[in-house]
Amino acid sequence: MQTLTRQNLEDILFGAVILGAGGGGDINEGRALIDTALAAGQTFDLVSVDEVPNEALICTPYLLGAITPMTAEEEHVYAGMQDAEMDPLLQAYAEFQEHLGQEFYGTTPCELGGSNTAAAFFPAVMNGHKIIDADPAGRAVPEITHSTYYLAGLPAAPIYAVNQFGESFLIDRVKDDQRAETLVRALSQVSRNTIAAIDHALPMRDLRDVLIPGTISKAMHLGEICRDAIAAGEDSAALVAKAGHGAVVFSGRVESVTYKTDQGFTIGQIVLSGAGSKLTVSVKNENMACWLDDVVLATVPDLICLFDTQTGLPIANPDVVEGQDIAVVILPAPDPFRSEKGLSIFGPAYAGVKASFISPLPLVS
Repeated sequence: MQTLTRQNLEDILFGAVILGAGGGGDINEGRALIDTALAAGQTFDLVSVDEVPNEALICTPYLLGAITPMTAEEEHVYAGMQDAEMDPLLQAYAEFQEHLGQEFYGTTPCELGGSNTAAAFFPAVMNGHKIIDADPAGRAVPEITHSTYYLAGLPAAPIYAVNQFGESFLIDRVKDDQRAETLVRALSQVSRNTIAAIDHALPMRDLRDVLIPGTISKAMHLGEICRDAIAAGEDSAALVAKAGHGAVVFSGRVESVTYKTDQGFTIGQIVLSGAGSKLTVSVKNENMACWLDDVVLATVPDLICLFDTQTGLPIANPDVVEGQDIAVVILPAPDPFRSEKGLSIFGPAYAGVKASFISPLPLVS
């Protein structure tokens, strides 16, 4: 077990933004959750998959919704509604334990990202529970189905969800994970575009061979490399690419960027210009695919990660702006998503690309 310091946690969040590939939420939201827990005197204890007893009950808390700001018209719908006194993640965690009649041992994130990784840590540490050094995605993903839980056929339900107004929802039974995604996404759409949810409450014996181990430690390692590179005035994108067995595939300036909220997702397109070429990145919360001069360069499940070359910092959507200088790094997909079944749910077809998955990394690394 490792008790994480504030610097460890900051590195984890930076690494999670990198592995978020544009998604996973706002790092400032993640910092706020971590600092709230630290101010309350809580400790962040990270344990490996091997340290967790078979009978220990693990769950996956997360925030789901769009990552674009709401318009004034959309905000008007919620005029007069007051935020609940309790944080939605804490309320969901407490009420879910009460419903199950059993205390959780710890949590694992649903994905890696600036907000959602901390969202899994927060209710665990506020209750004196553990953080599991693993997750079911190894990156950020748009949907509940994009997980090793789904690949292994593990049930998401029961699912407990709470919005910022304190309204709670129990989905006790659900047909499958695709239906779970539809239902929780719908709750988010009527809850100011974000909702706290907890699913896959299962004993460790069912998760041991399903979770991707060591992903929190990996995020911490990449975050530390990024931080050290920035402090030394070195090329953070290149050093992170090397450490992550990836490659820098393009550098250029943002020519145009568009984002909109559509059915609970942030949908958009980023166009970069550099060295006489253009790179176009499609977005569905995460960076889905990129085209170099209209030729497909990379798609999910590989990670398309953007770095601000002026600051050296990784960039999450929708923080890309016109005129920004960006380096594009491709990192390899977690192995489970490179399988035939993995690619069938989170491959080129999901990104709207009519082509077989071919990673560019062997060609450029």
